[in-house]
Amino acid sequence: MILTTRMIRLFAVVLQRSMEDVTEELLRQGVMQFIKMSEVAPVEPNMVVDVSPGGSLEGLADSKKRIEGFLDAVGFTPTMPEEIDLKNLRKLDLDEERKRIDKVVNELQKIKEKQRSVQRELQEIDDIRQQVSLYGRGISKEALSSKYSFISLKFGNVLSSNHMILERRLKEVPSVLLTIGEGSSDMGLLLVSMKRDHEKIDTILREVGWKEVEPPQLGKGLKEDVARDLNKRRELLQKTGENLERETKELIGKNRDVLNDIWVHIRLNELYATIQSYFKKTAHTVIFTGWIPLDKRVSVEKGIMKATGGKCYLEWHHPALGEKESDLQHVPVQFRNPRFLAPFQMLVKNFGVPEYGTIDPTPFIMVTYLSMFALMFGDVGQGAVLLLLGILAAIGFRKKKENMVNLARLISFCGAASIIGGVLFGSYFGMRLVKPVWFDFHGIISGEPYGGSHIKDLFNILAIAIYFGIAVIAAGLIFNWINMLRQRHWMKLFLDKGGIIGGWFYGGGIYVASYMVKHDYRQFPGVFLLFLLVGLPALLMLVKGPLKFLHDSKKQFTLMTPLNFLMEWFVELLELFSGYLSNTLSFMRVAGLGIAHVSLMIAFFEIARMANGGGKGPPYNLWYFLILLVGNVLVIGLEGLSAGVQALRLNYYEFFSKFLRGSGEAYSPISLRSR
Repeated sequence: MILTTRMIRLFAVVLQRSMEDVTEELLRQGVMQFIKMSEVAPVEPNMVVDVSPGGSLEGLADSKKRIEGFLDAVGFTPTMPEEIDLKNLRKLDLDEERKRIDKVVNELQKIKEKQRSVQRELQEIDDIRQQVSLYGRGISKEALSSKYSFISLKFGNVLSSNHMILERRLKEVPSVLLTIGEGSSDMGLLLVSMKRDHEKIDTILREVGWKEVEPPQLGKGLKEDVARDLNKRRELLQKTGENLERETKELIGKNRDVLNDIWVHIRLNELYATIQSYFKKTAHTVIFTGWIPLDKRVSVEKGIMKATGGKCYLEWHHPALGEKESDLQHVPVQFRNPRFLAPFQMLVKNFGVPEYGTIDPTPFIMVTYLSMFALMFGDVGQGAVLLLLGILAAIGFRKKKENMVNLARLISFCGAASIIGGVLFGSYFGMRLVKPVWFDFHGIISGEPYGGSHIKDLFNILAIAIYFGIAVIAAGLIFNWINMLRQRHWMKLFLDKGGIIGGWFYGGGIYVASYMVKHDYRQFPGVFLLFLLVGLPALLMLVKGPLKFLHDSKKQFTLMTPLNFLMEWFVELLELFSGYLSNTLSFMRVAGLGIAHVSLMIAFFEIARMANGGGKGPPYNLWYFLILLVGNVLVIGLEGLSAGVQALRLNYYEFFSKFLRGSGEAYSPISLRSR
């Protein structure tokens, strides 16, 4: 769990007649990360050629994405079944599968188009309602000519025989048609529509023989009729939208399993084709190579031997940690962490993948990250809120992207850490309900701490953050020494600023600083001890330049070479001193955010007390509880986010930067569960 998984590279030669069986076995086991043969060794074009997979990778990927897009739009994620019979995998006819996909997608597209049309009409109906409501008590000539109106009101006559035709045609455009008079052969009508639809409206009116008439002065009754007709149209459109939504769900329910089956079929063929794209073939054989975890060697070897009937050649290569960095960078890195550490593994991968054979800091970042968060945001009540929110988010995202689930779980972990911190500090939604287990954070800030703890003032709290920072930086240095030792980088191990001499200098500097603090900044350690602690390691670093020069045979000695050694040594000493000093002092922000968190809660309680008339006790009014509620929400949102970001920053820049280079390549085998 602390070190990355040991890997081994397989080079295999099998007969062409066994290619399909070998592909099936490799896919079933799903543990090999394949390598292009050209990346391992030069390949003669006239000796080996590419294997033509059973299908076009581009075509398969395109069809798969179409199905995923369709199902994602309705909240369903296609999945592989638990058991798959690879032996009886039917031959893929991509054109036929595309037709099946198109049939379902086209049906859904028609419904979606109708839904969009209904939404547009609803929006336009709402626009007309809003404009009509602006006319006050009635609709007048002045309202008709207003340049600020977005609706058009037309008065006119049509033949009674054309009235039904007009009503039918106007269903194509959001509008209201009201009868305001009726003669023996014609009807007086009022047409309300949006000005932007005037071209469609004019075309329809010409077809039915509409004759414009002088608009009368109309009162409140007509306005109510217009509103009533608009409401009826809106209700009909809403029912149409509900029916279309029901139709969509029925279509999805009927075809979801079919599409998932097509997706599985396409995905299997895509995986087959992907594996075979790494194969090279000769006249009678197929060759391939790739990385697998060392503990999977036996099962892979047995599987290939069985698939080929023993007619194969397998060669294994163990990467040695003493090899060149350029060779080891291509060895994939597999994390070996329990599932509950997935949120913290995500944080590590966001910074970078550790190099092969080096330390995986996932378990350590769990401790350091949560400890910092608890120190900055220790409160039982607010932590419980974060814990609940994280659990609910994890449940809500369980069918979504893995990173979102891990983020939700990280929030849950932070909530749990905050609860522990709240118990240690005696904080419950900013209130001191129970005596703290460790020290009274709120009491120290407010000037009324509980007795019995050796942490009594702000300087003691700042000291905790400094000691914590020293421990984190020291752990980072030790991890770096372990990595350098495993990779056999002897010069970096001893002479680098992150090596043993750099750690010696840092440890000596800590002792000198603590000695000065104990003596009220008035006294240094003895000269000999001071030289031994910081002077000697500083002088030993001067050896680094000449040793590097001797190691590099291409460089030539000149009169400027000794001066270059001195300049490099001086600059590195400045970097060493300023770097370690700033790294250590950076951890004071842990105490700073913790103090800010407590101060904010004290401020909100004071505001609530003032809103309650200045009284400290009951009876409490509504404003008192409302202010505390808003205060806790703001603190959880803003302070919680700040604490999470700062804890991440300190881990990345003060801890990881000491030992984690992040240049590794993540292990990504081709398997039935890969995405």
